[in-house]
Amino acid sequence: DLQKQVELGALLQPAVFILLVLSSVLLYFKVSLMDPGFVKSEEEVKAGKSEEQSTAIPQVSSDIKMRRCGYCMVKQPMRAKHCQLCQHCVRRYDHHCPWIENCVGERNHPLFIAYLSVQLVVLLWGGHIAWSGLHFKQSWDWLQHNIFLLISFLLIAVFSVVVLLLLVSHLYLISCNTTTWEFMSHHRISYLRHSDLENPFDQGVILNLWRFFC
Repeated sequence: DLQKQVELGALLQPAVFILLVLSSVLLYFKVSLMDPGFVKSEEEVKAGKSEEQSTAIPQVSSDIKMRRCGYCMVKQPMRAKHCQLCQHCVRRYDHHCPWIENCVGERNHPLFIAYLSVQLVVLLWGGHIAWSGLHFKQSWDWLQHNIFLLISFLLIAVFSVVVLLLLVSHLYLISCNTTTWEFMSHHRISYLRHSDLENPFDQGVILNLWRFFC
């Protein structure tokens, strides 16, 4: 389809496709390399506290006791968790993603959702492009000439399903104002296990989404 568009001189669709691919690559590196919300020691916070940092660090009420992490020895705010792979405590820890080799936490979680969304669009469009190039014929010669395109389409289909399920599950958890770690380990987390409410952070779908994305 894109080849036909180029031949006809209509470069808008190919340009948009290439722009989406570049955007997904840039988002991937941004999410991979940025600070996901590492908890800093009291000395670091006092020395380097800026307006940006103060808005990124949630205020913890005085009646909630902050526990000290047994690994990095920093005061651990609520919803933070120590990641053994990153060797840091991460604010509003969601999970450590092996695909980006970084934690998904308070600071990069919205960008992670944006990355998954753009990646899903690229995969679905790429699947459509691969499918448009396949003209099925029951012959060995056809298979030899189209095996690469056929394998590409099948791989794109598998990855599309994986990314779609991951995106839907994250959007569901965000709408409930919970994280993957809290959802999977509810019985092990003290502030959830001893709470009167099943999810004390839930403020309704609209407000949960607004607070997360805005």
